[in-house]
Amino acid sequence: MIGVVVPVHNEEQYLEACLIALTVACTHPLLDGEPVVIVLVLDDCSDRSAAIARRHARRHLPAGHLTCLTIAARNVGKARHAGAVHLLARQARWLAFTDADTRVAPDWLVAQLALRADAVCGLVMVDDWSLHPPHVPALFYAHYRWQDEHRHIHGANLGVCSHAYRRTGGFPPQATHEDVALVLRLMAIDARIAWSCQPRVVTSGRPRGRLPGGFADHLAALAAAPDLPSPPHDGAGEATAPEGV
Repeated sequence: MIGVVVPVHNEEQYLEACLIALTVACTHPLLDGEPVVIVLVLDDCSDRSAAIARRHARRHLPAGHLTCLTIAARNVGKARHAGAVHLLARQARWLAFTDADTRVAPDWLVAQLALRADAVCGLVMVDDWSLHPPHVPALFYAHYRWQDEHRHIHGANLGVCSHAYRRTGGFPPQATHEDVALVLRLMAIDARIAWSCQPRVVTSGRPRGRLPGGFADHLAALAAAPDLPSPPHDGAGEATAPEGV
């Protein structure tokens, strides 16, 4: 079985589109009918996110293929790990991670699995730059490597096999850069990491995120500092893994 984890904190604006895209990816014919279970980790939600998830599950997914976990941590590292632990208990062989404001490509899971790696770090495309000054997309792409072996890390486009996840201990309980910390743990155990542009996702370009230190804050920093010589993050709101490792 394949598992997908989505942390959610008050994402009613984006969640339905996220789930529609995931449903398509989970039923891709090249998965040969292998079951895919989506786990939404509702972290201190006070909006309609839970209701949207339940409605989508009833209308579009077989029973048991979408599970909602509820926590009150406001911590994305804890949320991702809670979802992973749930899926590992159900014997998932592969764990894929994305975000609630992100839409995955129809072949997202197929592309991750085809790389035959212990972990896959994919890239992101921004869906709409209209809420930012005109210089922001140019500055973003000036520091972004849209190619294989890119070394960018995104929690919105990440996959890891269950064996490697268990060996690392999983995501640490960090409120920011939990994805970078996991990849560094994977490097420490010499996991085979594919830095690939094949698994594709489109993510929100919103200027204000749900938690500090993420992608939205990175875009806001670019907007505030148009002459920034080199970004403190990787162009995606996350610190990069070291080149050449």
